[in-house]
Amino acid sequence: MPITNQQVAGHAFLQEMYDDAYFPDHVVDRAEAILLRLCERIEAEAPSDLEGLYALTRAATEEFNQLEGEFVAAGSEIETVAREWICDEFRFVASAYGFTEADAEQLAAGRDW
Repeated sequence: MPITNQQVAGHAFLQEMYDDAYFPDHVVDRAEAILLRLCERIEAEAPSDLEGLYALTRAATEEFNQLEGEFVAAGSEIETVAREWICDEFRFVASAYGFTEADAEQLAAGRDW
């Protein structure tokens, strides 16, 4: 399903990670795919409130939790700076879909990275 939100469609997700050789592109590609799936789910399910949004971001956070092992296997990890970049992307997505009041901690609740 193509993304219809023009702000999201034109956004370069995780560009800082792509620009940093410490993060292997093939794993960052998987991280970007998680964020794009999150956007697709938001568009398909159209959550009407923050709880609905948080349910979707919790699922995406769980995917990132599972992806951590792939970063480690590739000689990298989701470390402090990467955590911030990923959380920034969660905030961007929430804002792009009108959830400007979303709590940053709740967007990535359940993360183990």
